[in-house]
Amino acid sequence: MDGRRRSDNFRGPYELTEETPVYVISVAAQLSGLHPQTLRQYDRLGLVSPDRTPGRGRRYSARDIELLRTVQQLSQDEGINLAGIKRIIELENQVAALQSRVAELQAALDGAAATMRQREAAVHASYRRDLVPYQEVQQTSALVVWRPKRQQQSD
Repeated sequence: MDGRRRSDNFRGPYELTEETPVYVISVAAQLSGLHPQTLRQYDRLGLVSPDRTPGRGRRYSARDIELLRTVQQLSQDEGINLAGIKRIIELENQVAALQSRVAELQAALDGAAATMRQREAAVHASYRRDLVPYQEVQQTSALVVWRPKRQQQSD
């Protein structure tokens, strides 16, 4: 894993996103505050892997620059070694992918629940209005005697 989340949905040929690779290694080194040789080392280790031009030159995006700064901060300020930083980046990418998947599943669940409510409403709307719902009669201790009516005899 190269520590990047790539999206293949470019908006247009002239619209730049944070994923658009535009910076050569010297500019990326200046923007990140690192030496170009450090950027090459990070690329070899798979920490930050920029896009490549047809001539194999590195092109860094704004997201790459931010990731370089994060690697630098974790290394210098937190004292984490590069293998640990690589694992942190991998785990952060996994968390982001899982959060995206949870959002997709939640949207699907919400859609299914809405469909179920619509179907339930359609069933309730189809009930016959002349039928009365049955209600349970509460039991009492009263005694009711039933006597059939006697038929009258004709003479």
